[in-house]
Amino acid sequence: MYKTRQKQLLQYVQQELQTDAVIMMVPKNIYYFTGFAADPHERFFALYVDAKNGKTILFLPSLDETAAIGVAQVDEIVPVSDTEDPYKLFAQKTHSNVTTFAIEKGYMTVEQMELFQRQLNDFMYTDIEACIKNMRARKSMHEVDKVKQAIQIAEKALQHTWGQIQTGMTELDIKAELEYQMTVLGADAIAFETIVLTGSRSALPHGSASNTEVQHGDFLLFDFGVTKDGYHSDLTRTCMIGEGTKEQEKIYHTVLKANQLAIESVKVGDMLQTIDQSARTYIEEQGYGQFFTHRIGHGLGLDVHEYPSIHLNNEEKITEGLLFTVEPGIYVPDIGGVRIEDDIYIDENGQVNVLSSFTKELTYV
Repeated sequence: MYKTRQKQLLQYVQQELQTDAVIMMVPKNIYYFTGFAADPHERFFALYVDAKNGKTILFLPSLDETAAIGVAQVDEIVPVSDTEDPYKLFAQKTHSNVTTFAIEKGYMTVEQMELFQRQLNDFMYTDIEACIKNMRARKSMHEVDKVKQAIQIAEKALQHTWGQIQTGMTELDIKAELEYQMTVLGADAIAFETIVLTGSRSALPHGSASNTEVQHGDFLLFDFGVTKDGYHSDLTRTCMIGEGTKEQEKIYHTVLKANQLAIESVKVGDMLQTIDQSARTYIEEQGYGQFFTHRIGHGLGLDVHEYPSIHLNNEEKITEGLLFTVEPGIYVPDIGGVRIEDDIYIDENGQVNVLSSFTKELTYV
């Protein structure tokens, strides 16, 4: 799998970019092409791909060398000690007469660029990120299975947590219970900062859990996910504590319908903007347009937020292999907010698969 990806990368570099080599430094990208995952912190971590002969060299911190042996699908592993100059070592090992590099322009810092140039002399460079993001956007079934595992863990944890909720518990209490359950159920990590918001605070699209207590008549919003084998789930569900008002019920059912319309609108060949438009138009018709303040969704995989961004102005085409979220929301100050988020995959036949299965019906806990 990783060698196949490397071949696809090389083909793009040779035919489209016509550069001599690639310097890749984003850890998630390195994992995608080599199978080796690491968090280098401040240490040097880079994949060199020689476009002339296809040779791959992985430069990594010495402390990760043992873990990489037999895992990293590369031709050579070069450990870098804490006392070595990694840029000098890079130049020595690549024996580079390279004059053109493809780099991740959105990631490499000016300082890193200057250090490379100091050792390699001045060179021309172009951006490789468009190629990588397009490759990563089209998920294989192997990748989809990892996301499914992450979803299943998250959903089981939420089901358990909903059964434990009582008035008087704080958002932080509930967050701790949910994260504990996700961990014991097999999550490798919590995918991102778990959001648990109640009452008027649920109208904060990306608020942080606090010591606010759950009260009767409140919305309770959860935005959460786990990491499994490098891949993430990202789900949002909103429930009611006790009885809600007619206005709250209308808000909830408007979001639910918008979620359903957005999913129904997914069709290969159409523009990504149609997914956002279908949900946004309905929410506007119900009188809540000003309270839907974000895009409908985003790509999901090795990163929680990755390409593509699914918003009203995105005219790129919907294609097979995309895995992304659909998450309309309405956030009304003083009343609260509702968001319902599913993870969606378009298979090789163009069929739309809703990977998440946790109930979306209005639930009173």
